[in-house]
Amino acid sequence: MEKLSLSDGEWKLMNLLWDESPLTIGTMVNALRDDTAWTKATVNIMLGRLADKGAVRVDDSGRAKKFYPLISRDDAVRQEARNTLARIRTGGLGLLVSTMARDCDLTDEEIDDLYRVLKEGRKK
Repeated sequence: MEKLSLSDGEWKLMNLLWDESPLTIGTMVNALRDDTAWTKATVNIMLGRLADKGAVRVDDSGRAKKFYPLISRDDAVRQEARNTLARIRTGGLGLLVSTMARDCDLTDEEIDDLYRVLKEGRKK
């Protein structure tokens, strides 16, 4: 996957599309009404940017445009993690993981998953 970087607003739209798709602009505006004050024009511009990035597909064959995600949530999260690590180089992965562990309320399951991932990394 090419390097993909999503803004906070683009993450909001992508999360909607990953949860349910296809969606129309009007549906997305309504879904985000309590969280944002975005108009249809704002959402349309942001969806255009996402389409330009290759993150969404637009179907304009019907009365209302429908939007579909072209990338998976997992792929986007992986790319965002790589981008973050590349940006903050100082301290490396250990600092990032220790900060997350201290500052986030991790469940026992999340801690077990983290141990598993770290052990798998050691094998490689």
